[in-house]
Amino acid sequence: MALASMTGYARAEGGDNAVSWVWEAKSVNGRGLEVRLRLPGGFDRLEGPARDAAARAVKRGNLQVSLSLGQAGEAGTVRINHAVVERLLAECRRAPDLAPPGWDALLGVRGVVEAQEQPDDSAERDALILKTLDQAMAGLAQARRAEGDRLAVVLTGLIDEMAALGEQAAVLAAARAEQAGDRLAAGVAALLAAGAPLSPDRLAQELALLAVKTDVREELDRLNSHIAAARDLLAGGEAVGRRFDFLAQEFNREANTLCSKSQDKDLTRIGLDLKVAIDRLREQVQNIE
Repeated sequence: MALASMTGYARAEGGDNAVSWVWEAKSVNGRGLEVRLRLPGGFDRLEGPARDAAARAVKRGNLQVSLSLGQAGEAGTVRINHAVVERLLAECRRAPDLAPPGWDALLGVRGVVEAQEQPDDSAERDALILKTLDQAMAGLAQARRAEGDRLAVVLTGLIDEMAALGEQAAVLAAARAEQAGDRLAAGVAALLAAGAPLSPDRLAQELALLAVKTDVREELDRLNSHIAAARDLLAGGEAVGRRFDFLAQEFNREANTLCSKSQDKDLTRIGLDLKVAIDRLREQVQNIE
């Protein structure tokens, strides 16, 4: 399955001999799934089925879904609600500084245009309208997957960059550990030659503490494990955004520990570069479904 973004837009049109309609659906980032519907007056009965259609198509994001109606053929299938128009104009007249609205503005107000349903064809028309909604939601899902494909390329590049930095850090850490061991051995030899009293237990404790403070192999091993997990998430498909966000936090934790233990300017530089790459990764994963 392809990776899906949370941003996208789609539009689908339909109609019968009397009425035409257009569904528009757009989505942006969101913590969960939130659907905002805009339906013409008299079509509130479609709210439940429309929300179900949205939930089938996407799992996460803020969706705005609207239905617009128009006259397709027979006169009288839609009408202007003059009572609503009069109330709007009356409100405008109470504000002398407000210019009277034109028909373009009035027709966009909910309730001004009403559909004139015939009892014998409303159910059939509802089914056709909802079928068009399914087409719009399928288009939205496709648009989100297309954006997800572009996002996957960016994420793959960042993960590759982090893997390369981890390899550089491993090489530097190994060389530094060998140098630290040589310096420590030389220092101990000098102390022994000078006749300094050294407790074997105390010396073992100090050596163990030094090793813990400077050894970054555990952090690098966890970093590599997180990189493998990130690649698995990319290959796994949709609805991985929350897990990817959590993984980015784990990446950042290892980078922080690497910097705190480095005690080497080159290793610190790699740790900082790693933090920059992780921050860019975290920004991008906010867009994943």
